[in-house]
Amino acid sequence: MAPDVRRRQFISALGGATLAWPLAALAQQPALPVVGFIFGGSADVDSRWTAGFRKGLNETGHVEGQNVTVEYHWLEGQYDRLPALMADLVRRKVAVIATPGSNVATLAAKAATATIPIVFGFAENPVKFGLVDSLARPGGNATGINFFLAEVVAKRLQLLHDLVPKAVRIAVLVNLGNASAAESAIRDVQEAAPAIGLQIQIILNATTIGEIDSAFATLARERPDALFVAPDGFLDSRRAQFATLAARERIPTAYTTRDAVAAGGLMSYGTDVPEMFRQVGVYTGRILKGAKPAELPVLQSTKFEFVINLKTARALGIEVPPGVLSIADEVIE
Repeated sequence: MAPDVRRRQFISALGGATLAWPLAALAQQPALPVVGFIFGGSADVDSRWTAGFRKGLNETGHVEGQNVTVEYHWLEGQYDRLPALMADLVRRKVAVIATPGSNVATLAAKAATATIPIVFGFAENPVKFGLVDSLARPGGNATGINFFLAEVVAKRLQLLHDLVPKAVRIAVLVNLGNASAAESAIRDVQEAAPAIGLQIQIILNATTIGEIDSAFATLARERPDALFVAPDGFLDSRRAQFATLAARERIPTAYTTRDAVAAGGLMSYGTDVPEMFRQVGVYTGRILKGAKPAELPVLQSTKFEFVINLKTARALGIEVPPGVLSIADEVIE
């Protein structure tokens, strides 16, 4: 065989071996751990909160696409998707299930698995719901962040009354698709209202975009003095719709999150949501590094925000009392 033919054959064989080596090495690389992230709202409006989760992951040395994969599941209020979604995550044995700020998703996760770690942001006492044995020693496969809803609901109702002293007859809007949060909010607001001198005039339910419209049609007929929107991921994600309808009906409305006020709502009082998402991200990262949920104490939210939109107040003819203005954490002009 001619020398140049042998040289070409050698170079061809070498090239094939060089190409095959990285493909073989790539095939041998272990798959990245998968985090199943579930929230009741929607991706397009809750991106600031998701950024908090990513920040928490980054603080533990985890970067999406490099050493962890995060699958985002945005329910957009369709809580009936949860059983099938959880069954799929359990079947694929994801590394962690993260459910920041979603009671119903947390409970569905706990019902689906006793082994896959769950990191929650839960607006109730997690011991009462059987998620953990105690706050200090969770003891099972779940841990996370707790923000007691009763205290927050009572405080937000009081702030609404302080901001709009003439408002006595209050309407409450809940999402019964998020049953535990809705039932707790109804109970807590009914207990808190009489002590403040308020009356709960009507309780409305909205589980879809259309039902939010219908609820405001009812409010237009009933004419309560103010509206109290209960905590819920789907309702929170419809903040622009709420701002438009509340402005049209000229009804002072109290929300859970700052983002609702930034969108045009009157006021909010609740936990600092991006910070809560960050803490869920930190715990998720720690578990990915080997920490056990049973040994990670449930944290309690200590940072709460009272936010007022002055432009909305002026449009409603509300003169914000100086004492109320002075205690606001943020005033949006």
